[in-house]
Amino acid sequence: MSPSVTPTVLARLRLAAQGILPTSISPGPGPGDVVRSLTALQGQDFPGVLWSIGLRSPGSTRAAVEAAFNSGELVRSWPMRGTLHVTLAEDLGWILSLTAERMESGMSTRHRELEITTADVDKVRELALALVAEQGGRVSRDELFTAFERAGQGTKAQRGYHLLFLLCLQGTLVQGPINSAAGNGNSQFFVSAEAWIKNPRAMDREQALAELALRYFSSHGPATIKDFQWWSKLTLKDISAGLAQLGDQLASVVCNGVSYWLAPETAELLGGTVPGTRSLLLLPGFDEYLLGYTDRSAALAPHHAPLTVPGGNGVFKATVVAGGKVAGTWRKAQGMAEKQRQLAGVVLPELFGELSPNQTRSLEKSATAYKRFLLPN
Repeated sequence: MSPSVTPTVLARLRLAAQGILPTSISPGPGPGDVVRSLTALQGQDFPGVLWSIGLRSPGSTRAAVEAAFNSGELVRSWPMRGTLHVTLAEDLGWILSLTAERMESGMSTRHRELEITTADVDKVRELALALVAEQGGRVSRDELFTAFERAGQGTKAQRGYHLLFLLCLQGTLVQGPINSAAGNGNSQFFVSAEAWIKNPRAMDREQALAELALRYFSSHGPATIKDFQWWSKLTLKDISAGLAQLGDQLASVVCNGVSYWLAPETAELLGGTVPGTRSLLLLPGFDEYLLGYTDRSAALAPHHAPLTVPGGNGVFKATVVAGGKVAGTWRKAQGMAEKQRQLAGVVLPELFGELSPNQTRSLEKSATAYKRFLLPN
């Protein structure tokens, strides 16, 4: 019989499974280890996803995470839900083999509205690969758009974005090394996926379905099948086919009458005191701790949701998480404004309620860790 847990314990088990708290089941120490464990991290906010990786890799700096992109270990593309994610370079191809067709089909109406045809995609593919070769293997988004416009392929009204989306979805391009010359280094060069990804993993569809299911529930569990369906956008038929191959590789718990799947190693934490009771964490916006599930109620109280996602517009603020529960939001401090409220000179919190003295000290430690992460080397 599956053990029963409370929503609070469920949330803290997720902190452990995701590697946010250091436990015996934490991934290896490097940025690549973190991404391998989570499989895919939502990455539409690039500075945020760098911190998502960094906070799970204690002691790492932003420069160390960027180095994993520059070396070709990590890439960013659109492997799921039509949204940018970071993956290991070697994993991108097999994930796209499961998801790309459904994503492209789901965007077909929008692409007709933008007057994007198969011939248009073929044309910009030829242009993009030629430009990448001319530019020494890497090219910026602006350079691609300029080339598209010169060839009569309009990029306004999101047409250019969707052309790049299709080129990445179809395995032509991928976002790889950091474009340090652009702004604050918050963008990446586009490169040829075939040339950049040196050792792509190959597996058949059945193997890939099992791999994705195992890795999702191992890194995000406890989670439900509905959570996995939302996260991956696979069909229930495909999810069932993947789970059927896993046998005893997953365990389960019950919370409020609902079954949740997780790694046996995570379930073993129930044998003692589940860690995280006193934890005080600074998570970036769009972190997998919230975005990895369709039901976020274990960590985010309904009355706090409008403060975390203002207007319900899908834009998630960075969060202060106390004992697994969202207890406020925060942002990176700008300049000297409101200096008296800044923590470690870099974090400006907006708390939903009062913190205890111990929690306040933990919050200051988390802010200091974030400041260290931002150091150039």
